[in-house]
Amino acid sequence: MVPAHAQEKQVFGIGEGIAMHGDAKYAPSATHLDYANPSAPQGGTLKQAVIGTFDSLNPFALKGKAAQGLHLTYDRLMQRVWDEPFTLYPLIAERAELADDRSGITFYLNPAARFNDGTPITADDVLFSFETLKNEGRPNMRRIYELASTAKKIDQTTVSFTFKEGYDQETAMIFAMMPVLSKKYWENKTFDSSTLNIPVTSGPYKITNVDPGKSLTLQRDKNYWANNRALANGQYNFDRLVYEYMRDDTVALEAFRKGNFDIRMEYNLPKWETAYKGQGGFKKVAFRHARPVRTEMFIFNTRRAPFDDIRVRKALNLAFDAEWVNKNIFYGRMKRIGSFFDNSELEAPKTDDLWQPPSNADRKEMRENLRVAGQLLQEAGWSVNSAGQRVNEEGNVFSFEILSGSPENEKVALHFVRNLQRLGIKASVRTLDSAAFRDRLNVYDYDMVSYYWQNSLSPGTEQYIYWSCEAAEQQGRWNYMGICDSEIDSLARAVPEAKDRTGLVNNVQAMDAALLNHVVGVPLFYLDSDLIAVRNNIAYPNKTPIYGPVIETWWSKRTQ
Repeated sequence: MVPAHAQEKQVFGIGEGIAMHGDAKYAPSATHLDYANPSAPQGGTLKQAVIGTFDSLNPFALKGKAAQGLHLTYDRLMQRVWDEPFTLYPLIAERAELADDRSGITFYLNPAARFNDGTPITADDVLFSFETLKNEGRPNMRRIYELASTAKKIDQTTVSFTFKEGYDQETAMIFAMMPVLSKKYWENKTFDSSTLNIPVTSGPYKITNVDPGKSLTLQRDKNYWANNRALANGQYNFDRLVYEYMRDDTVALEAFRKGNFDIRMEYNLPKWETAYKGQGGFKKVAFRHARPVRTEMFIFNTRRAPFDDIRVRKALNLAFDAEWVNKNIFYGRMKRIGSFFDNSELEAPKTDDLWQPPSNADRKEMRENLRVAGQLLQEAGWSVNSAGQRVNEEGNVFSFEILSGSPENEKVALHFVRNLQRLGIKASVRTLDSAAFRDRLNVYDYDMVSYYWQNSLSPGTEQYIYWSCEAAEQQGRWNYMGICDSEIDSLARAVPEAKDRTGLVNNVQAMDAALLNHVVGVPLFYLDSDLIAVRNNIAYPNKTPIYGPVIETWWSKRTQ
C-alpha cells in the first residue's frame, strides 16, 4: 500500500490571519505550517498513557473530568498556531473582519465546514455555541463571552459580535477561538454536566471507543471537511489515537519501557536521567523551546503572618540552598527561576534594583546568607531563645507547613526544611493526593505551597486573575500568594491593552519587576526543553516551533 501524502492533493491556502500584535507570519497563500511536514505519511496508531481517570466527553462543561485529546474533536472559528506568539488563521470561519478599535468582529463561515455527521456548520450553530458557553461553559469562557453586547446573525454563514465596556485588545481574539457546537445535537440535552455519550463534533478526529475511566480511542476522520486546508496539511497523521488511563506514573513508565506506549512526556528530571535504562526500542529527546517556562516556587501565603513581612520572605530565600539542590537532585542541569516569564523576551531586565534569588555558589556564601537571614528575622521580631528556637515577643515558635501535591518535590522541600532548622525555624512538609491538594489550593489553606504559574508569549487578561487584589480575595483564582498592590493591578490591566508588541513587552517587563520585588516565594528551577521519550517507529519534523513540539505533526514510520 502506498501511503497518501498531503502534497499529492490540492491544498487551499491558509487565508488571512489575525495577529494579537503586528502582522501574521504566514501569507494567505501558504499551504502548510513551517513546523509541519506536508509529505508525512498517514496511518498507524499512537498510544500514550494518561495518569488519572475521566468521566466526561464534554471538555467545555465545569462538571466532570474530561477525557484527554478532546481538543482534536472540535474545530474552532479560527485556529492558533505555535510558531507565533498569538496569531489565528481561518478554520470554520474562512475570514474575519475586525473593527478598527477591536470593539467587534464579524465571521464569514466557510460553506464547506461540516460536523462529522455531514451537516453544515451555520451561523445558528455559532450563536448557539456562544449562548451555551456563556451561560453553562467553564468560568473563563463565561467571563469573556459576557463581554458581548450584541451577537447577531447576518445570514446563514455570517455572524457579528460587538463588545461592551470592559473589552480589551484580546477579546476579539478569544471570540475567534470559540469552539462550535452542533445545535441540532445539543439543544435538547443538558450541557452543564458530565456525559459519556459520544457527541456530534467537527474536528479531525472522531471518538470511536470509550471505556469509562480507563481508555479513549479517537479515529482520524477521513471525511474531515478541512483535510485539504493548509492548517491540516502535515498534521493529524495517525489513524488512531489511544489514551490509556493509569493510576500511577511509576506503572505508566514501566509500561512505556516494555513497549506498551509510543511516547512519554517526562516532567521529572531525576527520572529522565535514571529511569529509562534497561530496554531499547526508543530514544530520549530534549526538544528546546522558546516559550516562558513554568514559574515554580515555594509560594508564601502573605495573607498569613509572618509571611506578610517581606523581611521574613527574604530571610527564607537566603536559607534555600539552590546550588546543593540542583547538583544533588537535578544533576546540575536545571536553571534557577529569576522571572515570572523566564526563557522569553518578556522577562524583566536584570538591574541593580531588581530582586533576584540569592546566590550560594559555595559553602562560604551559604554561611553568609544564613547570617544575613538571621539579621532579617531579628529585625522582623524573631529572636533565638535558649533552646535555639526562633520565637517572637509573645514566645510563639516560628513554625509552618509546606504543602505539596507532588512527591517529586518532597526531596527539595525536605532539604529546605533542614536548612531552616539552622535558623531555629520549625518547618514540615505535607504531600497530599491531587484532589485534596486542589481543595486546599482553591481556598488558600496553606502557609507555603509548592506550585507554579504558566505564562504564554502573549500574556493577556489572565494576568489580572493571577495577581490582582480582586483575585486575592476570590477563592479558586490564581493569586496563590495573596498579593495586593495597586501598582500591580494597574500593570496587569495594562497588559491586554497594549497596542503593539513593543508596548506589550514593556508592560509585562514592568509587571514582572514589580512582582519579583514583592518576593512572593522561593523560586525553584526550570529546564528550557520538553523531555519526551519516543519509540523508534515514531517520526517528527526537524523544526520545533517556539512553543515546543506539536504531537499532531508527528507520524508513524510503519506506514512507509
